[in-house]
Amino acid sequence: MPSSIIRRFDYDAARRRLSVTFTSGDRYDYEAVPPAVADGLRAAPSKGRYFSENIRDRFAFERHPRVD
Repeated sequence: MPSSIIRRFDYDAARRRLSVTFTSGDRYDYEAVPPAVADGLRAAPSKGRYFSENIRDRFAFERHPRVD
């Protein structure tokens, strides 16, 4: 999953929570994300573009800053 902005992501279908860890090390947990959106991220050739167009600013989130 090479991406210039996303290091990794994980989707909890039972909680509909998408956790995205960025290359900065910060993690964001997005709430109430439909399975189709998570599947779209998984399948997208450009994870960063898909994230920007379909997830960022569309779902409530909690930020977990990188701890050094």
